[in-house]
Amino acid sequence: MFPIRPTHPSGRFLGLLTAAVIAVTPASPALASQAMEQLFGILKAKGSITQAEHDLLIAAMRADEAKAAVTPPPSAPASTAAPAPAVATAPESAQQAALEKKIAAQEARIKQLENALTGTKSKMDQIAQSTGPAEAIVGKVEKLEDILMGTKGQVEELSRITDNTSPSTINKAELDDLLADKWYERLKPRGYVQFRGYSMFEGNGADFHQPNDSNIANDSSFFGIRRGRFIWSGDLTSHLYVYMQADYMASVSGSNVLQARDVYADISLDPAREFRARIGLSKVPYGWSNMQSSQNRLALERTDSINSAVEGERDLGAYLMWAPFEIRNRFKDLVKMGLRGSGDYGLIALGAYNGQGINRSDANGQPHFVARATYPFELDNGQFLEFSVNGYTGRYVPTASRIPGGVTPDFEARGVRDERVGVTAILYPQPFGIEAEWNWGNGPVLNDSMTEIESGKLMGGYVQASYRHIFGNQAELIPFVRYQYNDGGRKFATNAPRSQVDEWAVGLRYIPYPELELTLQYVHGDRTNTVVAPYEQHDGNFIGLQAQINF
Repeated sequence: MFPIRPTHPSGRFLGLLTAAVIAVTPASPALASQAMEQLFGILKAKGSITQAEHDLLIAAMRADEAKAAVTPPPSAPASTAAPAPAVATAPESAQQAALEKKIAAQEARIKQLENALTGTKSKMDQIAQSTGPAEAIVGKVEKLEDILMGTKGQVEELSRITDNTSPSTINKAELDDLLADKWYERLKPRGYVQFRGYSMFEGNGADFHQPNDSNIANDSSFFGIRRGRFIWSGDLTSHLYVYMQADYMASVSGSNVLQARDVYADISLDPAREFRARIGLSKVPYGWSNMQSSQNRLALERTDSINSAVEGERDLGAYLMWAPFEIRNRFKDLVKMGLRGSGDYGLIALGAYNGQGINRSDANGQPHFVARATYPFELDNGQFLEFSVNGYTGRYVPTASRIPGGVTPDFEARGVRDERVGVTAILYPQPFGIEAEWNWGNGPVLNDSMTEIESGKLMGGYVQASYRHIFGNQAELIPFVRYQYNDGGRKFATNAPRSQVDEWAVGLRYIPYPELELTLQYVHGDRTNTVVAPYEQHDGNFIGLQAQINF
């Protein structure tokens, strides 16, 4: 091999390293060589060994390989000779794609091992600095031996990750087998939490009530968590995508509970994944602002007129969605670029859903039907402009209870006619942006005598302007102003009373870094209290503060 002076510290280190290498040499010489060269290169790059020591180790290893090659392995009897391995039949393109994925995984693992070895080097440096002249050299060597024993597992990992990287030994079937029992590694967790505080002042008339956030009350302040969302999502296979979202702070009858917000699967119907079927609990594709995540919305809550179509935005249903590959990526980019897009619900979406709202059973055996078409244009100057049209139809079964001083309203047992059409125009903030949505239709509403819930006309929408300023350190400041109007029955409220809203909001969102978003919003307007009869109007003002944590 090569001479090592046992009394010299570096000689002792090399001797111990050589012994560790011999002790953990894999059974396959080719794999061992790859692993050893990788390890020696990492040690040299980190300064653990010198160039001369690296060259000596490589030369010694190759000398052993040459010696082993001279001695032929014992030949097996002709009768027990193994048949030649079958040639992989997977197409070259699929094989190449599989290799690229495997190599990427191997490179990531090598990086982990490099970090681990860096930690080993740091420990060695600490020992060298902390060992005084009075301590025996043998004590330092004993500590180095303990560190090298820990390196044994790292060498074994290097030998594993260099396995099956040759194009002649891996194919698509083998890769599928490798990942078959690791589907869970394709699920990605994320989420966000919204901490809020409100201060209500100068209220006149009936008690104030906002359907989207019942924590706001007359002449009071409130601190709490509005949303606590945790999400698991990912492509389990090339044909199946799953999405599951839970809210740890959902409000039900005034109490905070853990509630399922989304549990659905997207099934791709073609190799390009342009056609897909969505089944489960998911957002109903109606209205751009209903599609937009609360994590991306600038205002603290959605507008009444659009959200009253599907409060909670979700229902149990099945939908067919289509969008070309290029447009699907554009939908994703509108979110990733910080433009606060609505997400990918296809250029065209058709489907059916129960119609009774989130986590509620069907009440009449007659589904609602919905259709939506949208297109995000990319202008020559790089600006994005999106137009949408959508509508739904069905029969909704309201909830009725006795009105104080009156009767319990009556309605058709099979449900009340419920239908709408709406339009959307979105100029994404680059840096100036405008959102505008409006819808018209008929829906359940309590009549003027408060004796019957019938189908009545509705109309409303909103307009919002914003300006996005990005600082040199990538922090963002987004001032916005929004006006909303609504006149129509609130079908999800008991007795479906008429809701009239005329409201302005001015706000400011500051994003010092992606993990934290701070929002200040002032609201002034007039709205109906749809909770307590006789359902009177309220003129109020309030200030809302929100700290959103993204993870």
